[in-house]
Amino acid sequence: MIDRSAEIARGSAKAEEAAQARLVPQLRDMARALLASRVGNTLVVLAAAIFVIVLATAYAQIRLNGWNKPFYDALSRRDIHEFLVQLGVFFIIAGSLLVLNVVQRWLGETLKVKLRDGLVRDLIRDWMAPRRAFWLANAGPIGVNPDQRMHEDARHLCELSADLGIGLLQAAILFVTFAGVLWVLSRGFAFHIAGRDYPIPGFMVWAAIAYAGAGSLLSYRVGKSLVHRNAERYAREAELRFSLVRVNEHLDGISLAAGEADETRRVELHLTEVLAATTRLVAGLTNLTWVTSGFGWVTQVVPILVAAPLYFSGKISFGGLMMAAAAFTQAQSSLRWFVDNFSTIADWRATLLRVATFHRAVITTEERLRQVESRIAYLEGGPGRLVIESLEVVSAAGRDMLRERRVEVRSGERVLILGEPGTGKTQLFRALAGLWPWGAGSVTRPRDEPILYFPRGTPYLPRGTLREALAYPRKVESFDPPAYAHALLRLGLERLAPLLDEPRRWDRELSADEQLSLAFARVVLQSPPWILIDNTFGSLDGDTLERVIDVFANELEHASVIHIGSAQARDPLFSRVVHLIKAPAVHLGTPDPSAARPRTERMIGQ
Repeated sequence: MIDRSAEIARGSAKAEEAAQARLVPQLRDMARALLASRVGNTLVVLAAAIFVIVLATAYAQIRLNGWNKPFYDALSRRDIHEFLVQLGVFFIIAGSLLVLNVVQRWLGETLKVKLRDGLVRDLIRDWMAPRRAFWLANAGPIGVNPDQRMHEDARHLCELSADLGIGLLQAAILFVTFAGVLWVLSRGFAFHIAGRDYPIPGFMVWAAIAYAGAGSLLSYRVGKSLVHRNAERYAREAELRFSLVRVNEHLDGISLAAGEADETRRVELHLTEVLAATTRLVAGLTNLTWVTSGFGWVTQVVPILVAAPLYFSGKISFGGLMMAAAAFTQAQSSLRWFVDNFSTIADWRATLLRVATFHRAVITTEERLRQVESRIAYLEGGPGRLVIESLEVVSAAGRDMLRERRVEVRSGERVLILGEPGTGKTQLFRALAGLWPWGAGSVTRPRDEPILYFPRGTPYLPRGTLREALAYPRKVESFDPPAYAHALLRLGLERLAPLLDEPRRWDRELSADEQLSLAFARVVLQSPPWILIDNTFGSLDGDTLERVIDVFANELEHASVIHIGSAQARDPLFSRVVHLIKAPAVHLGTPDPSAARPRTERMIGQ
């Protein structure tokens, strides 16, 4: 049951997510993460180098613009000598620009690589902090498909950020540069109307600003919905990708159940959603094209029209007209950067929204947990004992508790926790392991004594060699080489000993029973002082169970074991029984952890 505190938590989460949807906080968070990364100094150096190259390019383009006047004047005078001289000048300037463009391209592409290096490593490091990924996965839609956000979204964000950032810098420098040229050309211009002169100093600058401003405003009005449409498309793409990966990971079960038709229906449903979101995006891009293309065509004549009054009034020559038109084109194209890149900016904004929101959720997961009023306290006590006091576990299915209000497990003791029907045995396992802190009571774990957690179901086997799978998560060098073969032998897996150093997908190579046996071989190898098991003995066949019991009686004789499950024929293995029961219907005042799911994620998607 969720009380008033859950409503407060939900409201504060919505307010926080609304604040985080703003551009400036998101950019600030991303910038801090990148500058604090191992490539932070490299990013600063690359940005400074790009700035210098863009400045040099702007200077070369000014020289090229100034070249227009003597070149076209030479043409108008039919001066072949001057024409050839100016042609040589052109090739020198063009060659310099070519070199600068190549260097800028290399710096830009390198910047993309380093941005991705810093951002993705930061996301992975924060996401893989102890227990954080699990907590985030249970925090609602924000924790769905984190691979999409850290892989595809982060890559796309870095590439767009580099392209747009360099483009904006170049546009700003070019505008300042060519605005000066236009101001000089039109500083003394005045309109002559009804016998009176109306001076407009630098009217070509103002004309460029007005023209580009009108295009930018119209582009924003027409294309502002693209941010939402891009975000929706990325969410649906992530769902389709996850659906395809899930099918590929469970091909055996699908084939044996003849479920291909049903899986096809599910995948096609996600594909339909992707296509619908893409269609809405196409409609928005089509509407925006009316503006961008329209302005693009008109721009071909606008520079001449704006410069024409200077030419017809005799203030500039034909070469000056071409120079003024070229300068106007450069200035207003710089100002039209927003118009020309609006669809890309919308794409970038949507990607930033997904990555920044995920980044914010990752780094604030533990802070949000501390704000929960009632949660399980995890303490460190003296060695040789684990104490559970007044433990209650809250989940969406209700509240469970241990009937024994104080349970003390001493070193070497074997305890069986029996769960009555309807209780969340796996949630209790997670609570004792520190993964599920929602509830009440305390768990005092032995200081400096590691606990090996054995979850229910098929065990996790990392990709790599069998030796790495057995040593996981420790280094292979942590154990004597003969110990690996001995651990396999004790669990009846001696046939795998020659394959210890072969990298394979062992989760595909081995049967479910063999994977369980391999997980117990890992326990034999690592020989932890404490072992917490989630209802695994019931999944073992007769021979494997015999081996496991023998292992606990010999190699693991001194290990403390807590097994959560149901009564077994091997109950004599345990010296004591503790009971998990449904808690009385008393108001605990602890919110469901999913209650504070951010509303903005409904838009951002998975």
